[in-house]
Amino acid sequence: MSAAESSHPLPERFAEAGQGQVFAFWSQLSEEGRRALLEQAAEINLDEVARLVRTLLGRGAAPAVTLNDLEPASYVPRPESGGEAAAWARARAAGEEALRAGKVAAFTVAGGQGTRLGYDGRKGTFPVTPLKRKPLFQVFAEKIKAAGQRYGRPLHWFIMTSHANHAATEAFFAAHRCFGLDAARVHFFRQGRMPAVDFDGRILLESKGVIAMSPDGHGGSLRALHRSGALDLMKSEGVDTVSYFQVDNPVVRCVDPEFIGWHRLQGAEMSAKMVSKAYPEEKLGHFCRQHGRLVVIEYSDLPLALQREIDPQTGRLRYGSGSIAIHILDRDFIGRMAAEPREGAAGPVLPFHRADKKIATVDAAGNPVQPGRPNGAKFEMFVFDALPFARNGLVIETQRADDFSPVKNAEGMDSPQTAREDQLRQYVRWLRSVGAPVATDASGLPAFDLEVAPRFGYDEVSFAASWEKLTPKPAIADGLYLE
Repeated sequence: MSAAESSHPLPERFAEAGQGQVFAFWSQLSEEGRRALLEQAAEINLDEVARLVRTLLGRGAAPAVTLNDLEPASYVPRPESGGEAAAWARARAAGEEALRAGKVAAFTVAGGQGTRLGYDGRKGTFPVTPLKRKPLFQVFAEKIKAAGQRYGRPLHWFIMTSHANHAATEAFFAAHRCFGLDAARVHFFRQGRMPAVDFDGRILLESKGVIAMSPDGHGGSLRALHRSGALDLMKSEGVDTVSYFQVDNPVVRCVDPEFIGWHRLQGAEMSAKMVSKAYPEEKLGHFCRQHGRLVVIEYSDLPLALQREIDPQTGRLRYGSGSIAIHILDRDFIGRMAAEPREGAAGPVLPFHRADKKIATVDAAGNPVQPGRPNGAKFEMFVFDALPFARNGLVIETQRADDFSPVKNAEGMDSPQTAREDQLRQYVRWLRSVGAPVATDASGLPAFDLEVAPRFGYDEVSFAASWEKLTPKPAIADGLYLE
C-alpha cells in the first residue's frame, strides 16, 4: 500500500458514517484492489445514502406514490384524433426552424445490456432492421445524420452509457467510424451509480474489494448530463433543446420537428409523448394530474380498478394515456433538476425510489452469499419524475406505429420479431402514402422483406420528399432497399 493510500481519508469517513464494513477486508486486498475500492467509494455521497436510508428504509417512511387528488392528464391530440391540423403544421414549422438554427441535440439513454433478449452484448449493438440487420445504434445515427442534412445543421448526439458497457460502446462506434457522423459531435458519458444497502442501511459488498453498485436509473441521466460537462458543451454550441429517447426503440422519431415545435411554442420546460394504451393492463406509465401538476403513475402503482375504468363520455379508458419514454427537455431545466438531492436543498429535487432486490454479497468472513429472497434495496431515479417540476409541462399524442416498438424481450410482445414487423408495416404505409402499391396481409405485413434507410426517409414527410425525386421508381419486391 502506498503512503498516499494508507493515509486516505475515505476509510475513516465511511467509519464515521457507520459504513466501516465497506473497508472490512482492506488488509486482504492487493494494492490494485485497494485503489479500485477507493475509486468506487469516492463515487458515493454518504450524506445522500444516509438520507435515503432514513426516508425510504426507516420506520414511518412515506409511501413512494400516493393517489389522492388524481385525475387523467390532458394531451394534444393528433389531427387523426380530432386535433387541429393547422396547429400541428405550425408546430412542425417551429421545430424545423429550431433544427435549422442548431438549437436541438439528440440524447440516448443506452446503459443496458441485451440480457433479456438473450443477446451477449450491449443493447445498442443488437441487429434490428428487417433486411440489413443494422444495429440499433446505426439506426439512430443514420436518422440523426439525415435530419442534420435535411435541415442544414448537423446535430450533436449525447449517449449515456453504463460502467459495464462504456468502453465497449466507444469501441463499437470507433470500429464503425460513428456510422458516418462527425466523431466530434458524438459524446459518450457514464451513468451514475448508487450503492445497494441491506435493510438496516448498511452498504453491501459484492466481494471483498467490490461495492455492490447499480445504475441510478434513467432519471440519473439528468445528473450525468451535468456531471459530464454535456450541458456546458450544449450551452457553448447554442443548443437549448434536448430530444430524449431510449436505446431499445428502433422506430422512434429521435428528431421530430412537430414534437420539438409543440414544446417550444408552448414554452414548456419538459414535454412527453403518449400513446393510447392497447389494453388496460399494458405495462406503461399513466399520464395524470395530481395537485395541479403533471405526473406519471407507473402501471404497478395504479390499482387495476383505475386502469380498467372507462370514461362514460368517450367509451375509452379513463387512464389511457401511456408513457413511452420519449421527451423533450430544456437544457436549463435539466441543469436545475441535476442538483444533488440533499437535506434542505433549494429548488426542485428529483426523488429516488426504493427497489428491494436479491443482491449477491459476502458475509462477515468474506464468503460469497447468493440470497434466495430480497436481502437489500437499490435506489434509482425516474426521468418522468421531473415533469411535476417543469413549467408548462406538455403531453402530445403520437401514433404507436410511428414512434413505439421497443425491443425488450427475446420472444412475444416487444421482441425482435414484433419490432421487425412494425418496421415493415411502417415502410408499407410510407410507400402507400406516395401511391406505390404494396400487397399485404390483413395485419399490414408484406409477403417479403424490404427496408428504407433513414437517409432516404426517417419519417413520412422525408420519405415522400425522396420518393418524389426518385427516377425511375423501383419495383416493390423482395429485397428492396431504398437509400
